[in-house]
Amino acid sequence: MNRLANETSLYLLQHSHNPVNWYPWGDEAFAYAKKHDLPVLVSVGYAACHWCHVMERESFENEATAAIMNAHFVNIKVDREERADVDHFLMDALQAMSGSGGWPLNMFLTPDGKPFYGGTYFPPVEAYGRSSWQQVLLNIADAYNNRKNEIEDQADSLINFLNKTSSTGIKKNIETDTTELTALMGKTVNNLLQSADKESGGFGRAPKFPQSFAINFLMRFSHFTEKTHHFATVEHLGKAARQQALLSLDKMCYGGIYDQLGGGFCRYATDDKWLVPHFEKMLYDNALLLQTLAEAFALTGNPLYKKTIDETVNFLTGNLMHEKGGFYCALDADSEGVEGKYYVWQKAEIDNILGDNSSLFCNYYDITVQGNWEHTNILQVLQPAEQFAAANNINIHQLETFLTQCCQKLLTERNKRIPPATDDKILLSWNALLISGLANASAATGNRNYINIAINCARFLLDNLSKDETLGIMYRTWKGDKAKIDAFIDDYAFFIQALINLAEVTGETNYLLEAKKIMEQTIAAFSDEKNCFFYFTPDSNNEIPVKKTEIYDGALPSGNAVMAQNLQKLGLYFNKPLWIQRCTNMLQEVQAAAIQYPQSFGIWASLLLEKITGTVEIAVTGKDTQKMYSDFLKYYIPFRIIMVKNNDNAENANDFPLLAEKNIDETPKLYICSDFSCKQPVNSLEEAYKLVLNA
Repeated sequence: MNRLANETSLYLLQHSHNPVNWYPWGDEAFAYAKKHDLPVLVSVGYAACHWCHVMERESFENEATAAIMNAHFVNIKVDREERADVDHFLMDALQAMSGSGGWPLNMFLTPDGKPFYGGTYFPPVEAYGRSSWQQVLLNIADAYNNRKNEIEDQADSLINFLNKTSSTGIKKNIETDTTELTALMGKTVNNLLQSADKESGGFGRAPKFPQSFAINFLMRFSHFTEKTHHFATVEHLGKAARQQALLSLDKMCYGGIYDQLGGGFCRYATDDKWLVPHFEKMLYDNALLLQTLAEAFALTGNPLYKKTIDETVNFLTGNLMHEKGGFYCALDADSEGVEGKYYVWQKAEIDNILGDNSSLFCNYYDITVQGNWEHTNILQVLQPAEQFAAANNINIHQLETFLTQCCQKLLTERNKRIPPATDDKILLSWNALLISGLANASAATGNRNYINIAINCARFLLDNLSKDETLGIMYRTWKGDKAKIDAFIDDYAFFIQALINLAEVTGETNYLLEAKKIMEQTIAAFSDEKNCFFYFTPDSNNEIPVKKTEIYDGALPSGNAVMAQNLQKLGLYFNKPLWIQRCTNMLQEVQAAAIQYPQSFGIWASLLLEKITGTVEIAVTGKDTQKMYSDFLKYYIPFRIIMVKNNDNAENANDFPLLAEKNIDETPKLYICSDFSCKQPVNSLEEAYKLVLNA
């Protein structure tokens, strides 16, 4: 066993038996490299990565290949999910070198940590137009031994380039008035719809990712065009935006990217029609889609979205939840060394399990003898249940009961298979996203169980990942009762957002106070006076030679975009104009990019929409407010802060500007406000919602 045997990451432990003399990322490896003047090889991946497993089997488990690596390099293995700072740094370097990226990411560095050559997957023999891994190793070793000066010059040039581009790289947008911004918002929607697949949903071509941020933005825009008429000059785009957002969600919910038996979404689809997933199931995808589904259900009331929420939460709690309340990272794509083996079916298997019921079931889920993927079947729904029932002259309720019973039988049999491995580390940022997803799902559906799960998860994070509770300093990752690695900006951003969401759904002000404390810590540790944005790593992190600022969305939301949203909301909750102004300054920096490239700036686009339409301030007061409060949460109000004042929190409530000086009467009241100026309170939900739409 190599040095990785002492690590907690499943991905690193998977490589602990390799003949490669792997080090974890840290001072020991670089000290050895400097002492012996050896180049460093950093190989980055994650436990659910299919091609990472392939390269391990082909190369890292090969004795001859390992001998070359051990003789010529100091070899470091990195879990990209644990050390997102290392991964981002090396991915930026690779994209600067080659214009592309991916995992596994294999990067060669000088002993002082500067990258000079890299790539992704390398085959064991020359193939696919790529050199073999052994050829690459020997060529790099030869170049380092005989042309070291050239390599060092190249590495220095790359670091200089990355330092220049590590800031936003976006030209500051000139502030415009509301009329101009309205026209620009129409341009934003047009730019996003130009890339939309109007037949199968989603954006762009295969591989297709969920892109929940873009869907959220389109739903919100459609709401403001259709309900509040904020954008009369581009009102025709509202219907198209709504149609594309819901089409995308429907196709994903019915497609193979969604586990029709066990619930939960896979990471992405390899085809245009959402049939063939990359079978790994990531916590963050499901967390983000819970929020999107919750918004869609609040917007439409479509039972498909509630059903998908219920099934996804059941998957998460049944497969990824730690007994103490936190959630694991992912399920692998592979089982028994084969991608997707756990999930696919032969028709004969289903015939044997379901007997006479098989024919109708197979027709509904597109199961055939030939199969729909590599001679096997991935369950997908080609026709919504209502249409299928009508076409087959079946009562819809009878069909739904029939499908549920058949799915349960198949799921029972599937559970007997060897399951994919679970990446059982717990990340602050991903769990925070799930808390927000659960909170939003609870608000939209009224299911209190969801908010209870979210509360337990938040308590787990606060109890186990707090490095300094007084200051609000957090760790990033936890496993086996051990927390480690100082949190990054996305950890803090997503957790602050999660606490705000908990406060809004529960009405508990202590979550807001915790969010405020962590916000103050984040401002102090991740930013300076020269830059309105937040750095990815805190001031205390000196391991990476580039101080990076990230502003665009990838698979995860931009930490800076979420921080801007947090500044806006907490600025209103606590009456902090400087925080609101900082949000505005950040948005101005990226406004042009968000309008031009909304696929990569979806959260910024939503924030721009909020700045144009305004943030509604809502207060619910009364001796017994629980029913009115929970019922009002079900209304679709994209941009709002909301608080409750009752007998339980009257003393603390007066510390918040929105609640101060509001009386607690026998009959609950709803106040709809803007800039802390409130309209006359009302007693009915319908009246209050009308005031919101006209705010």
